[in-house]
Amino acid sequence: MEYYFGILQTLGFHVLLGYSAYILLLTGQLSLAQVGFFAIGAYASGILTVLFEWHIFPALFIGAIAAGCMAFMVGFPALRIKGLMLVIATIAFSEIVRLIFFNLRWRFEINGLEVGPDGAQGFREIRYFAANGWEIYEIVWLIWTMVAVATILLWWLDQIKAGAILRAIGSDELAAESSGINVTSVKIVAMACGGVIAGLSGGLYAHSTTYVDHNTFTVLLATFAVSYPLVGGLKSVFGTLAAVIFIQGILIEGLRFLGDYRTILFGALIILVMNFKPKGIVDENFVKGISEYLRLNKKLIK
Repeated sequence: MEYYFGILQTLGFHVLLGYSAYILLLTGQLSLAQVGFFAIGAYASGILTVLFEWHIFPALFIGAIAAGCMAFMVGFPALRIKGLMLVIATIAFSEIVRLIFFNLRWRFEINGLEVGPDGAQGFREIRYFAANGWEIYEIVWLIWTMVAVATILLWWLDQIKAGAILRAIGSDELAAESSGINVTSVKIVAMACGGVIAGLSGGLYAHSTTYVDHNTFTVLLATFAVSYPLVGGLKSVFGTLAAVIFIQGILIEGLRFLGDYRTILFGALIILVMNFKPKGIVDENFVKGISEYLRLNKKLIK
């Protein structure tokens, strides 16, 4: 049973990471900085619960806000460029963050044990859940509560004017700017919101796995983050959720016996979707089909 709870935890982290990329992709910007914000949330919240013995909830909140603030600051220079240059700039940022944590050594002796980030050895003592008697199902409940809240908020965002503004920028920046939208400001806010979600995901990940190091925050993880909304589609936040379940739940976990060949399948999936479903699996036709199906069923029930 613990194996399945572990899978649910993994899915939860990746859904939040996918959401952090989704909100920026709505504005038409492809960023690989999400893994850097994920790392900031992981280390910041871990330091607060381990070195300063904070409660988990304020630690997660501060970790997420720290990541969001960094995203806000990165957004000013990064989002003035676009396309390939933005991808390169955000990869560089994530690598800088990774190397900072690779060199970070901040150790204290607490209750006779030396704890804290230990450079290349990583951060090994993030044991808040075990130390406070949390059961694994309670951890899963916490993670998926956060996922549910993020899903509802992003769905609601799509229903109001803010969502229309994000999509307008993603469709045509020049037209959006000519209609009075401050394109740069909206992109920066979207980047900051994505940073908060990624930071929250990182904090939950660090406390669930009890250990993080610089090797956790790789370009592959950043690639996963942007692939979920691209494969799932930007028409609805539920596309990202479906893509995570398929990629992580079926392709990565369900086909574990294939070993490294799963990476080839992942690459093939991206190529197929980009060629045959460029707007993602959950596109306009999919949404219309579901709506029509529900409408017909409602008529039959009546």
